[in-house]
Amino acid sequence: MHEEQLIKEFYVCFARADWRGMTDCYGEDPFFYDPIFQDLRGPEVGAMWQLLLSGAKDLQVDVSEIRSEGGYGSCLWVATYTFPRTGRRVVNKGKAMLTIAGGRIVEHQDDYSLWNWARQALGIPGLLFGWSPPLQKSIRRRARRNLYKFMSKKSK
Repeated sequence: MHEEQLIKEFYVCFARADWRGMTDCYGEDPFFYDPIFQDLRGPEVGAMWQLLLSGAKDLQVDVSEIRSEGGYGSCLWVATYTFPRTGRRVVNKGKAMLTIAGGRIVEHQDDYSLWNWARQALGIPGLLFGWSPPLQKSIRRRARRNLYKFMSKKSK
């Protein structure tokens, strides 16, 4: 599959909340990074998408400026959804940077503002403290804990 087509397919699957299709776009041992989960590897990547998308009810994903050349790709994306824990609406804007080998994504890094995400998802606490290392660390810790709890339930 052509690199730009692979990126389009990944985001079509994302917009459909199709975590299986997204996972199929990754290589065998992918690396993922974003400001919340930070470094994920291998099965953690697919499990993260399954966790995030299994409860998605009003997800909208828009992608633009898809580019690729020589095994590297990028795009801009906007994910709009209701954050389940607070019921608050989030419009998260980011940039994806991808490394592609063998027709699959082997490295995926999403860049977006954790403070902007926190102020939307968490409301006043996120607005006032979303920039602060203690709140960001708490967000990351909770996300990891939820991911590992989810993975543990799946393996049983």
